[in-house]
Amino acid sequence: MKIDILTLFPEIFPGPLGSSIIGRAVKNGIVEINAIDLRNYAHDKHASVDDKPYGGGPGMLMRADVLFEALSDLKKEGTVVVLTSPRGEQFSQKCAEKMAAIDHLLILCGHYEGVDERVIERFVDWELSLGDFVMTSGNIAAMAMVDAAVRLLPGVLGKDESSADESFSNGLLEYPQYTRPAEIDGMKVPEILLSGDHAKIAGWRIGKSLQITAQRRPDLYEKYMKTISQEDKK
Repeated sequence: MKIDILTLFPEIFPGPLGSSIIGRAVKNGIVEINAIDLRNYAHDKHASVDDKPYGGGPGMLMRADVLFEALSDLKKEGTVVVLTSPRGEQFSQKCAEKMAAIDHLLILCGHYEGVDERVIERFVDWELSLGDFVMTSGNIAAMAMVDAAVRLLPGVLGKDESSADESFSNGLLEYPQYTRPAEIDGMKVPEILLSGDHAKIAGWRIGKSLQITAQRRPDLYEKYMKTISQEDKK
């Protein structure tokens, strides 16, 4: 997988993407991650990439001419261009899975008040938002999305099953987990987890996932229960 990140701040990369699991994936050749300076495509002496919006309004917009040149150069056949944008689809585990299946991902990090709409119409395939909040730029959002997608690639995690049994993988939040020692400061690991009965353990985990999801993310719980109900009717 190849990931190009078009940004006004290439110096902050790779950041966390150069360490730990994602850093090893890069080192092992599973993924290639490049931060590309948008100012390389600006031609005036100030390397200008922004201008005032037509019609007035606060802030500045990323210029169409600079982005047209950059994206024309970087987007190849099969490239999927993602724009980080507060108005985009909210990023989710499903989005991460979809990203992980893309051979060449080009992420345009939004900045200022946004991007000239003509750039979106011509080049952008997918607008994504990290959540219902506004950040100073899309760089941190891009890092989070790349991290979530790359860890799903075969060979990135120690065991590929690790990514299949965690929060959001089945639509629910993850169940509580415990490790050694079996007791600390009077707090014990639930007896069922020490029983060796894998069927009962699986049932306990599903029950806990349902309970936690219902308490903390009732939207996910409702969606999950509707899905189960529809499957039962088939």
